Amino acid sequence: MGKLDGKVALITGGARGQGRSHAVRLAAEGAQIIICDIAEQVESVPYPLASQADLAETAKLVEDEGQRCVFMQVDVREPAQVRALVDRGVSVFGRIDIAVVNHGICIPGGWDTPDDQMIDTLDINLKGSFQVCRAVIPQLIQQGQGGSIVLTASMCGLVSSYGLLAYSMSKHGIVGMVKCLSAELGAHHIRVNSVCPGAVNTTMVVNDHMKKLFSGGASTDPEEALRFGMGTMSLLPDDWAESSDVSNAVAFLASDEARCVTGINMPVDLGAVNQPPGIPLPVAEMLSAAN
Repeated sequence: MGKLDGKVALITGGARGQGRSHAVRLAAEGAQIIICDIAEQVESVPYPLASQADLAETAKLVEDEGQRCVFMQVDVREPAQVRALVDRGVSVFGRIDIAVVNHGICIPGGWDTPDDQMIDTLDINLKGSFQVCRAVIPQLIQQGQGGSIVLTASMCGLVSSYGLLAYSMSKHGIVGMVKCLSAELGAHHIRVNSVCPGAVNTTMVVNDHMKKLFSGGASTDPEEALRFGMGTMSLLPDDWAESSDVSNAVAFLASDEARCVTGINMPVDLGAVNQPPGIPLPVAEMLSAAN
């Protein structure tokens, strides 16, 4: 028996990375799955996004766990598409119990971030997340049996960060959304929480664009430069988390094991948000060795 037997979970951004991991994990726990992804390139994003083939592959992996899967190509910026996803899921499975609002993009940049990158980041990460919540909440209320909404925020939604202005703005918004929606929906036994990952070994973090940024054009190996940069954020001796680490937290928050948990933003970040001020230990060790 799984902790989600008989449940139906809707997951956005499900074509690959964390979304795929969440879909497979929740299916392994007994849930039937509804997934969506934009599954095409957004012009302002400097790394390749998932494809329709990726989305279909996630559906196959869910079915390999013995669960049914509905999948659709959806742009979460379009309310009608989000509503159609919810309607289709309900028509197939009869209900939705869990919403994992996981989709997102991350484009490095500061105060001079171009308009198209700023707008796309906020529209996809923040506005799109609200559109998904607004579409699924009436269904949860109508069913009268509570439910769980788990959003993907970020450690960047809990602390300040360099060079990730648009992304951090969007994730601070998710953190606020969790606090407000949990207060609004508690009377309906609908729990609202988020996971706040740090660096995770997915294409959003580990891609040629990010490697180039972290290496700074230096002669150092770009992958090693990225690993070192990510590792300096962590208290635990790892460079980054794996998607499955975040899925463990999502599965807990989605399940009745967390029935008394709502309104929290849970870091899954190797301790990054608790990093003391000053020079991070890996950097201090490197400087000491150089001397």
